Amino acid sequence: MVFRKLPGVSASGMGLRLSQKFMFLLFLSGLVTLCFGALFFLPDSVRLKRIFLSKTEIQPVTVGSGSENDVREHLKRPKDQGMTSAKVEAGIKLKSQSRKPPVSYEATEVRLAGGKAQEDLNLSRSKTESASEKVTSSNHGANSDTFSYKKFRRCLFKPPLGRDSGRPADPQTNERREKVKEMMKFAWDNYKRYAWGKNELRPLTRNGHIGNMFGGLRGASVVDSLDTLYIMGLMDEYNDAKEWVKTSLDLNSLFKNKAVELGEKLLPAFNTPTGIPRGVINLGSGTSWSWGWASAGSSILAEFGTLHLEFVHLTELSSNPVYTEKVMNIRKLLNKIEKPHGLYPNFLSPVSGNWVQHHVSIGGLGDSFYEYLIKSYLMSDKTDDDAKKMYYTALEAIEANLVQKSPGGLTYMAEWRGGILDHKMGHLACFSGGMIGIGADDGAAEKRQHYLDLAAEITHTCHESYTRSATKLGPEAFRFDSGAEATATRLSDRYYILRPEVIESYMYMWRLTHDPKYREWGWEAVEALEQHCRVESGFSGIRDVYTTSVSHDNMQQSFFLSETLKYLYLLFSDDDLLSLEDWVFNTEAHPLPIIRNSCLQDDATQEKTVSE
Repeated sequence: MVFRKLPGVSASGMGLRLSQKFMFLLFLSGLVTLCFGALFFLPDSVRLKRIFLSKTEIQPVTVGSGSENDVREHLKRPKDQGMTSAKVEAGIKLKSQSRKPPVSYEATEVRLAGGKAQEDLNLSRSKTESASEKVTSSNHGANSDTFSYKKFRRCLFKPPLGRDSGRPADPQTNERREKVKEMMKFAWDNYKRYAWGKNELRPLTRNGHIGNMFGGLRGASVVDSLDTLYIMGLMDEYNDAKEWVKTSLDLNSLFKNKAVELGEKLLPAFNTPTGIPRGVINLGSGTSWSWGWASAGSSILAEFGTLHLEFVHLTELSSNPVYTEKVMNIRKLLNKIEKPHGLYPNFLSPVSGNWVQHHVSIGGLGDSFYEYLIKSYLMSDKTDDDAKKMYYTALEAIEANLVQKSPGGLTYMAEWRGGILDHKMGHLACFSGGMIGIGADDGAAEKRQHYLDLAAEITHTCHESYTRSATKLGPEAFRFDSGAEATATRLSDRYYILRPEVIESYMYMWRLTHDPKYREWGWEAVEALEQHCRVESGFSGIRDVYTTSVSHDNMQQSFFLSETLKYLYLLFSDDDLLSLEDWVFNTEAHPLPIIRNSCLQDDATQEKTVSE
């Protein structure tokens, strides 16, 4: 899950890509995928199943209304369990102010820094899964009340990797898919060669960057890349990454082999009068506070509103309801408070529960809140009616107040500042085409078509921001005023840092409509990335998309491997590779399974009948 300098924040402070994505939940979302998603489609997950399919030792937490002490006793751990006072300052969400917050180019200078033959791959997966199921079965014999891998897998409509791993029948499309795979291997090999174990690769200087905000946490590119490597069939690379996670991933002894324990360390951030979490937490002491630059000590909508998918899965893993209860408390408060014109401003006081400013954005600071509403509904197998209602009500307000049409006929999302429109759209906001598209699959046919049309129009506008540049890559933000349309008019908005949001919408719109233009647009992006961002030792962002004499920023973002290349690969694959019928992608593009409780309940009934 921002690349403008934010008010009151130095370049050295906010130029940190992983602080803005909130690094700890990047690790959390990656680990949830590794530990939960692995049970569905990752190979050799026997060790993970031993961890997660054994009876949890976590004790229930009494959940209050968000008082300062409601989980403190629960979080106490003896010293011999690895609890230290390490000075770890972590953002509660890996995406500060947004999915991937905006920062200026000055800030980027100081920011955090082919596989086996298909037959062998399928055989390897088959053998591993067979062995894994034996372990799973054995564990469940002793612990029938714990999470059941086999039950959840039986509830999927399609095999996770589809038929023939999603290989398209069309030779040209398959050739393009193989090119994306080669790009991933090239990016990964250079990361491994020059920055192994660091957070991200600096491809020009051939070194890695760690940063010092997070107590020395490392390996963001490894964790972020795990599922992409496996999905692409890069098994040697995947196994290297998996081994590094097993032996070298170090969260300063603040968790013992369980993503759940990392979730536990985040809980004190919710100890506020409202239950709205503060944005930063010291994982050693449990002390939390708001970002220094945030208005009046406020929390940020895209932070506290983008926890639902991961926290619900933590409840599934641990059988501990506290995680779901925490995020449901956020939802209850947001439902209760008055919203100007039905809109959700970006800053909220965790003390008073009131909005601090009336700035509304579908890009940085607000974006992934809306995404998680519709995805919470989808992940619940369309049973979470509260999330559905909140999403459609918010979307109606967005349409009424923010959606605009330019003189040239382009549909875009403006920003709202207390009633005054700013006719600007950020690259980050371009995810909304895909979001509106996946949310169109509900309700009357007329309404469904309306939302599909709106999704297509926004995606078209974002494509125009690419085609109107010299490099055919889109700027960080583009405007629709003073005669400009889908063009960056400010020097500070002209850069591109390998962002995925436009390609993300291409992928969703392809799957929803199968209009071939989306694959053509994706291929245009591949060619532009190859021409302007590929350097000798990796991929780098560029400073100005409007000149072909590019200047590189010397950063291969972890989200380039996790999201940009993954969405391109899925775009050129058949739809049954991580089918949208079975999977929801979180804001970091990590797949989480749709939970079909009716299927699980039927299984439980059948098991009970057999036992009787």
